[in-house]
Amino acid sequence: MDKKVLVRCYHGLGDTIQFLRFLQPLRDLARSVSVWCQGELLPLVERAAGVDRAVALHDGTPEVDFEVDIEIMEVPHAIKARRDHVEMRAPYVTLARETQPEPPRCGSLAVGLVWEVGNWDKRRTIPAPLLRRLAGRGVSLYSLQRGSGTEGAFEIGARDVSTPDIVALAQLIRQLDLVVCVDTMVAHLAGALGCEAWVLLHADCDWRWPSAGSRSFWYPSLRLFHQQTAGDWQEVIAQVRDALLVRSALRQSAV
Repeated sequence: MDKKVLVRCYHGLGDTIQFLRFLQPLRDLARSVSVWCQGELLPLVERAAGVDRAVALHDGTPEVDFEVDIEIMEVPHAIKARRDHVEMRAPYVTLARETQPEPPRCGSLAVGLVWEVGNWDKRRTIPAPLLRRLAGRGVSLYSLQRGSGTEGAFEIGARDVSTPDIVALAQLIRQLDLVVCVDTMVAHLAGALGCEAWVLLHADCDWRWPSAGSRSFWYPSLRLFHQQTAGDWQEVIAQVRDALLVRSALRQSAV
């Protein structure tokens, strides 16, 4: 290739995070790699392996020197990605900011929650009151839900620690014991950081997740919980609650 490449990030935040893994293999073929990405992801993208420069998306033309451009989700095809490019063997998102104070845990399992999604495919959203069932002895719930205010967190009985700052959010994810979330950007961020997260998927889940099974080669630190009947989150929440009770008991026995 030996070209100056501009990578455009026109899809969702999770898509950008997921496909950052392919920029180092792209850089191995290119003279330089510049990334035109969502502004809130800039602190992560500019530190990603293979990125020479990152600039925030805006109307008009990016102020970078490039010879060819490509959308980030087309990069695997362009580089003829191999299985070892796809499989995640180590965290590929790094943070520069100092760690902020940890949420108080009082010896309990600290669990972050995300239950709502954007406007695309609302089937992924879980009604907030259902997540109240996850509260219990030995489990402390924290809302990471971005942009929802405190109402949903109050319904669940979770402490609202949400933030629009992507780096602060990543730090929170690192400090929690576990994240329980729907199929949204937070799942990809936790996975790219190598942090443990349980992802709750509707019956006809997106292409990037297997239709069955609890693991994904995209992110080894994630555990998947699938709806068996479309629209039925009750059974999924029951499974997660049982798994949380086991996890909490193991934590208590280790203290």
